[in-house]
Amino acid sequence: MHSVAQGWLVLRLTDSPLFLGLVGFFSYLPVLLFALPAGVAADRVRRREALLVLQSIGMLLALGLAGLTFSGEVLAWHVVAIAFASGTAGVFEIAIRQSFLQDVVGRDDLPNAIALNSLAFNGARFVGAAVGGVLVGTLGEAAVFLLHGLSFVAVLVGVARIRAAATERGRGGSWIGETRQGLGWVRDTAPARALLALVLVSSVFGLPYSILLPVFARDVLGVGSRGLGALLGAAGLGAAGGALYLAGRRHGHGQQRIAATALATLGAGLVGFSLSRSFVLSLGLLVVVGGAMIVQLASSNTQLQLLAPPEMRGRVISIYMLAFMGMAPIGSLAAGALARGIGSPWTVGVGGAVPGDSGGATRRAAVARPQPRDLAGPDER
Repeated sequence: MHSVAQGWLVLRLTDSPLFLGLVGFFSYLPVLLFALPAGVAADRVRRREALLVLQSIGMLLALGLAGLTFSGEVLAWHVVAIAFASGTAGVFEIAIRQSFLQDVVGRDDLPNAIALNSLAFNGARFVGAAVGGVLVGTLGEAAVFLLHGLSFVAVLVGVARIRAAATERGRGGSWIGETRQGLGWVRDTAPARALLALVLVSSVFGLPYSILLPVFARDVLGVGSRGLGALLGAAGLGAAGGALYLAGRRHGHGQQRIAATALATLGAGLVGFSLSRSFVLSLGLLVVVGGAMIVQLASSNTQLQLLAPPEMRGRVISIYMLAFMGMAPIGSLAAGALARGIGSPWTVGVGGAVPGDSGGATRRAAVARPQPRDLAGPDER
C-alpha cells in the first residue's frame, strides 16, 4: 500500500518520471552504502532484539510521512529523504531478518522457510497493492501512510513473541577484516559467483520497471491510481505463485538452472509488457514477470544461505543484497533518465532484453555441461 501511495504522491507533486527514478535511487542507495556493514552486524548482534529496534524506526518514519502529507506541507524532497532513511534502516533489518530465518527453523527446513516467507510477503503485496490503489483514490495518500505506520504494531508484537535458537555470532574482529572474509568466500565459491551474477543482471536491468509503473498506469494504459494498484498487485500475485512453486519442490537441486530460466522468462515478460497497450494483457504479463523474478531471487537466496558457513551467513546475505538491491539505484536512476528521453515503454523493453539474453545464455551453458551437486561440501566448493 505504501509503494502505491508513494509513487502516486511523487507523480502528483512533480509530474516527472525522472523524479520517480530519483526516489527509487535514494530508496536503494543505502543498500549500496551499508549492505556490507549490515552483514557484519547480522553476524554479531542479538537478532531478535535488533529487529525490534529497526521495526520501531520504520514505524516512526511512516508516521512522519503521514503527518507531512496530512498537513499539506509535504514536498518531493521530504519523500526522498524519508525513502533514504527508511532504506537505511531497511538494509540492516533485511540482513538481520534473513539471517534470523535459520535460527527459527533450522537448516533442514530453510529452503521451504525462504519460499514460504516469499509467499507471505508477496501475498500481502498482492492484496496491499490492490487495496492501496482503492484507498489512494478514495482517502488519499496520507491515509495509506498512516495505516502503514500503525501496521508496525502487529509486526513488533509478532517479533517479540518469536522464540529461536541462540544466534551463532562472529568472533568480534575488525569490521573491515570480517567484510573481506565474506567477500573472499564468495570469490572462492564458484556456484555463489554464478548465482550472484544472475542476480546482478536482474537488479540493474529488470527491477527498474517497477518505478515506471505509475507512468504506465496514467499515460500508457490510462487506468489511474486504481489501475496502478492492480498492476502492482498482478506482479505480487505472480510472485506468490512463484513462491508456491518453490515451496512445493521436494529437493534443492538445479538451483542455478532454475535461476537462469527464470531470468530469461523475466526478460521476455518485460519486453511483452513494454509493447502491450491492453490493460488485461499487461496484467497477465506482470503476473509472469513477478513469478519469474521471485523464483530467480528466492532460489538464489536459498542456495547461497545453504552454501554459506553458519558464522558467515549474515555477510553472505549482505553480498546477495548488494548484488540485488545495491545495484538497483543505478538501474532506477538510469531508467528514469532514459524514460525522459525515449519514453517509458522503450525503456522497459530495452531493460527486458538484457536479462532475457543473459538468462537464456546461462541456461544453455548450464544444460551443455554437467551440473555440480547443489548444497556442495567444502571440497566441492
